[in-house]
Amino acid sequence: MPDASSRSLIGLPEFRALVVARATNALAMSALTTVVAFQVYDLTRDPLSLGWLGLVEAIPALSLVLFGGHLADRRERRGIVLATSALVTVCAIALAAQAVLGATLLGILAVIFANGVGSGFERPALTALEAGVVPRDQAVRGVSVLGTVSQSGAIIGPAAGGIAIVLIGIPLTYVVIAALLGASTLSIATIAPKPVPAPVAGEPFVRSLLGGIRYVRRTPALVGSMALDLFAVFFGGAIALLPVFATDVLHVGSIGLGVLRTAPSIGALLAMVAASRRPPTHHAGRILLASVAGFGLSMIVFGASTLFAVSLVALFLSGVTDGVSMVIRNTILRVLSPERIRGRVASVNWVFIGASNELGAFESGVAARLFGTVPSVVGGGFLTLAIVGVTALVVPALRDLDLATAGPGDDGLDAVEDVAAAIDGLDTAR
Repeated sequence: MPDASSRSLIGLPEFRALVVARATNALAMSALTTVVAFQVYDLTRDPLSLGWLGLVEAIPALSLVLFGGHLADRRERRGIVLATSALVTVCAIALAAQAVLGATLLGILAVIFANGVGSGFERPALTALEAGVVPRDQAVRGVSVLGTVSQSGAIIGPAAGGIAIVLIGIPLTYVVIAALLGASTLSIATIAPKPVPAPVAGEPFVRSLLGGIRYVRRTPALVGSMALDLFAVFFGGAIALLPVFATDVLHVGSIGLGVLRTAPSIGALLAMVAASRRPPTHHAGRILLASVAGFGLSMIVFGASTLFAVSLVALFLSGVTDGVSMVIRNTILRVLSPERIRGRVASVNWVFIGASNELGAFESGVAARLFGTVPSVVGGGFLTLAIVGVTALVVPALRDLDLATAGPGDDGLDAVEDVAAAIDGLDTAR
């Protein structure tokens, strides 16, 4: 049974709307990722084409996310999320139209590029909006509950997408996905607009952009957790290559691909449910490092396996460890970010996440082309273990972090002004 804190969160109407929005969005996007990857590999039979999917989405997402963070601290955040969610819905409809008229790799990449544009604005705004809905004293449980429903959607989505390809075909599958994304948009619309944080008087645009970067640089636990996720997932992730494993290594087809994509989400779901009951606040830094090391080990096992059952278990364990990591990293972001610059700090975080996910997908495709699919995944797992060791040594603030006592740094609220002063100093020097 959920504890009293979880029940009180669910009692908040706006939090319930967030839960519905996250669940439907996760279900739709995980299915969309599966269907697009299967369709692209079926068209090209080239693992590098799967890497191009990640790169094409990363280019606009990473290019725009810092501006998206600036906008999230200057404009009403719910409105930004509504607009970008509607754009993603249109993208799904466009993919359905292409599937009917005759899809090409270039056409699919164009839609994915547009989706990346939306992501650049949506990610920081949604992170800041959620922080405004979830009470500060329930941040860990809020992160865990939202993560749990997202993973529940992610569990169903890949398997449902794989099965839907067989039962109703790719075009109708995209239509169903668009309907789910529309439902997510409507749920966000029921949340009341939130106050816009007061900007620093006369603050220029460039200074505003640098405020989030400056604050992250001055907070070792933040930059350490972001960098750990960046390099671990960039080198150790194998999700982008699952169509290759399903087709050429394990020989399980589209349904097997859906099951493989579901396994990490099941593991992450169980980890997040456990975290909602027993939040990992004490010794959070050490737990984070251990969980990322476990992720690397699971990737080594997965890459070396030629048995479907062993591969499923390895992916499940990668989800468990990644689920613990996500809860801790997202809580670090919420707890250590001042409200005034939360959108900009979130945008910096999304630069790291986007680089690890989208650029990591491209790296996976390139490595698979150069070294082979299996060696690239196994080698990435070993690199992840090395990254954990280096991070533990060079970022003691992360290693010793305790979320029960952590909070924004004393100088955090002055980060923007400090950046402005630094730029003024440079201008004077010139």
